[in-house]
Amino acid sequence: MAQNTLKIALAQLNPIVGDVAGNEQKARQARAEAARLGADLVMFTEQFLAAYPAEDLVLKPAFQDVCRAALERLARETADGGPGMLIGLPWREGDALYNAYALLDNGAITLRYKVDLPNYDVFDEKRNFDPGPLPGPVNFRGIRIGVPVCEDIWTGDVVECLAETGAELLLVPNGSPYHRGKTDERFSIATARVTESGLPLVYLNQVGGQDELVFDGASFILNADCSLAGQLPAFEECIVLTVWEKGEDGWACREAPMATVEEGREADYAACVLGLRDYVEKNRFPGVVLGLSGGIDSAICAAMAVDALGPDRVHCVMLPYRYTSGESLKDAEDCAKALGVRYDILPIAEPVEGFEAALQPLFAGRERDITEENLQSRARGTILMAISNKFGAMVVTTGNKSEMSVGYATIYGDMNGGFNPIKDLYKMEVYRISALRNRWKPKFALGPDGIVIPENILTKAPTAELRENQKDQDSLPPYEDLDEILRGLVEEELRVSEIVAKGYDLEIVKKVERLLYIAEYKRRQAAPGVKVTRKNFGRDRRYPIVNRFRDQGLVAHQKDEALERAMGKPRVGPQDV
Repeated sequence: MAQNTLKIALAQLNPIVGDVAGNEQKARQARAEAARLGADLVMFTEQFLAAYPAEDLVLKPAFQDVCRAALERLARETADGGPGMLIGLPWREGDALYNAYALLDNGAITLRYKVDLPNYDVFDEKRNFDPGPLPGPVNFRGIRIGVPVCEDIWTGDVVECLAETGAELLLVPNGSPYHRGKTDERFSIATARVTESGLPLVYLNQVGGQDELVFDGASFILNADCSLAGQLPAFEECIVLTVWEKGEDGWACREAPMATVEEGREADYAACVLGLRDYVEKNRFPGVVLGLSGGIDSAICAAMAVDALGPDRVHCVMLPYRYTSGESLKDAEDCAKALGVRYDILPIAEPVEGFEAALQPLFAGRERDITEENLQSRARGTILMAISNKFGAMVVTTGNKSEMSVGYATIYGDMNGGFNPIKDLYKMEVYRISALRNRWKPKFALGPDGIVIPENILTKAPTAELRENQKDQDSLPPYEDLDEILRGLVEEELRVSEIVAKGYDLEIVKKVERLLYIAEYKRRQAAPGVKVTRKNFGRDRRYPIVNRFRDQGLVAHQKDEALERAMGKPRVGPQDV
């Protein structure tokens, strides 16, 4: 290898948490592909052998041993003179456990440890790892390579240390999960480090779903002048060759692919599909089953399931009762036909009336109310779970973020299920993303082209059809308003008074906040679902179930007056000074 040329294969892959043997073999196959491409070095993502995030699994000594043994086997294989490897794993050294990144070459192992451990949003690394010391570069065949790990580039200290100790280029392994707008954040951070250090940078990111997180890949390369030298696709595995040359001004990437990356709603939809696909595949379910009601939420979930798994692995069931309209029956059938899935109709009158008969001695003399409505939902949930038990397919649950926020869902009923692909999409976003799917689908989607969600589903008023002529807006503010109020309360953590200042009614905002808090116990028992926004329920937003706090919507000076009244002290006005 000439000293002024370097060929680096980037392995943007989808490892499986805990499948160390499978991940080891995946790395071995990627190295063979890198050799075929003529690479000198193949780079993998953060914690590749364990897959990221393995959470408390990394604390298990037996798991640490298996990861270490896999690394040592791969290291021995590099004695064949083929490509070196850069690969991540948990590494025990004495009493410390590190998030490590290893250079394997000529049979030897060189380790560097992650310094900055993220402990916010979805990250909990200070629980699992010890911080490493500030690193110097690793020497790969005479080239000094800096390997800051993921969060190490989000502040300047690690890269500054690498530059000062002679690093010639930066290869950054990442386990960076998707959320809306994340691509721009990564570019901004990477550009700042390149500008400060004067060094080119490779940002290599994991791809694939892991529980509620989706890793979008979308890896990229910046030259020392901050120009984009390479872009890998989003939401897809790939192994690509990049060619680097050393000139008077240092190293520069001269050859690399330049893919187009999905943005906005297209990225959100692709994330939901990939998250659902990997949850089903990695947990080894043969397929999925879901209730198809004729409404927008179940329709988009069915479309996502077909795009993720193909129509042969999706089973849709209509579960009508006396309040189910002919319109809903037609819309559900049309949707199932457009998607090409198995579709069955199982009326629920007998089980619902059976429950009512069983409860009649206790309920005698009481008016019908939401209790009887929920019996319908719970009968549906029980039937879907029975189908799942009998045939092995996982139940997809279909509640959107608006409903999950305010508890407009029946626990042990329509909340039954193993996974929810739209859990982090508000109701109006569901409508917009459904319209998108009728004209576009991801490259990796297995569903049909064209219109898969009937136009009538997109235009009719949403309803749970649990009583005669019921509409969602009978109980909730218009979704256009509800979603914006919820964004303020959930994503932005605004005061009630700040949301009111945007033009919303005080009592409505207070009602929504109250519903948000009292539904916490339901959300704790809800199925996991794909994270799309900056703050999803579960990993990001952790609120107590027992919680008496309510924001009364007082502005600052009103708060002062209320506090002073509570303390028995009169407010001093200008006339008293």
